[in-house]
Amino acid sequence: MADAFSKREKGEERKFEMDQQQLFRAESRRNKLLGLWLAELFGLTGEAAENYAKEVVIADMDEPGIEDVMRKVMSDIESKKTPVTEDQVRAKILELDAVAIDQIKNEV
Repeated sequence: MADAFSKREKGEERKFEMDQQQLFRAESRRNKLLGLWLAELFGLTGEAAENYAKEVVIADMDEPGIEDVMRKVMSDIESKKTPVTEDQVRAKILELDAVAIDQIKNEV
């Protein structure tokens, strides 16, 4: 009985780990998509757009949640004088959450 419980526990741990990995991948994908969207608004293309998207992904490594990304992109929006509000960015993040999750699910 203890062996069955131990196997079940290990299975649950593996599932949790896989779920966390997928969540991390989806959040990273969402941030990349956000970066590409903003890059387009900033007039960036090609490698410059890809590099900006990477900067947005890296910005999410500072702290849990989305606020580190928000600080970065809002600062960039302000410095580039792009007419995008914080509410618009947050709405885009919600939209891109669903897109990223769908993309990750379809890759598996």
